[in-house]
Amino acid sequence: MYKLSHLVDGEWREHSHPPVFSVGSQGDQVQRVIAGSPSGDTAAFERLVRVLEPPYFLLYVLHTPRGEAEPGRYQSPELSVARFQTFMEQFGVFLSSDSRYDIWAYSPSERATVVWDRHNQLFAYGPRERFVSELVSMGFSPGVPSIDFPHQHHYRHEYDQAASELLRFFEWSRSPLRQEDEQ
Repeated sequence: MYKLSHLVDGEWREHSHPPVFSVGSQGDQVQRVIAGSPSGDTAAFERLVRVLEPPYFLLYVLHTPRGEAEPGRYQSPELSVARFQTFMEQFGVFLSSDSRYDIWAYSPSERATVVWDRHNQLFAYGPRERFVSELVSMGFSPGVPSIDFPHQHHYRHEYDQAASELLRFFEWSRSPLRQEDEQ
């Protein structure tokens, strides 16, 4: 199962980003690395987060709930590398297969963030050279990840239970969605 599809010859098929990344600026010269997550694989997100200094905080942005909770921004408690890894192992299949969320990881000591969005795109703000080095070691190359074509998001009932379990995994602190979070 996959969370994003695109139209090919009149038929909806899984969209898989090629393993490419670009480095660019946003706003006031904030450097960011943008990459696609091929087939929604968790590996790129996990590895970009692990180049950051722990502890981490996760922000689970639930923009399209299916009954598991209210829409909102759910912030985790402080996480060690091991606790982050356990979370990813337990919920990786769900995170790869459903578009109801965006997830952010933040390292306060580095003031760095990695975002994995509903389009299977990754946005990394912080130690640009380490992010690029990690992506290159995974076989990524310079290119332009894009989602500028007709596409569908999938919100799968098969993962409603996993979505509920994810929200019980930590004592999340909830705040309302921001305007930019909503679809």
